[in-house]
Amino acid sequence: QVQVAESGGGLVQAGDSLRLSCAVSGRTFGIGNMAWFRQAPGKEREFVACIPRNGGTTYYADSVTGRFTMSRDNARNTFFLQMSSLKPEDTARYYCAASGTIYENRQLASRDQSYAYWGQGTQVTVSS
Repeated sequence: QVQVAESGGGLVQAGDSLRLSCAVSGRTFGIGNMAWFRQAPGKEREFVACIPRNGGTTYYADSVTGRFTMSRDNARNTFFLQMSSLKPEDTARYYCAASGTIYENRQLASRDQSYAYWGQGTQVTVSS
């Protein structure tokens, strides 16, 4: 089994930056991709970013491209989401997810059905 746990959320003002972390434990050798998704109240969960554990292309949602950066530290089994120039519309609960398969195709890598392991989420609130 694989466990993932997010941290780093909080209340910030528009234009601020925030870094989320995702710690992965358990059978980490079997992990393919790591991803961030988010869900705002009353909306469906949406893809934010993903990165393959062994290198390759990092994908971002259009809404966060140029503002968010996803990175990984394989030695510590930790992934990060650096968020800059935050906007009120970025307010959501952010979830870290892991897949048991490496997805290089963007369509497959960005769908939530591709990910078997999910954290409980961390709240990010951006005030105007």
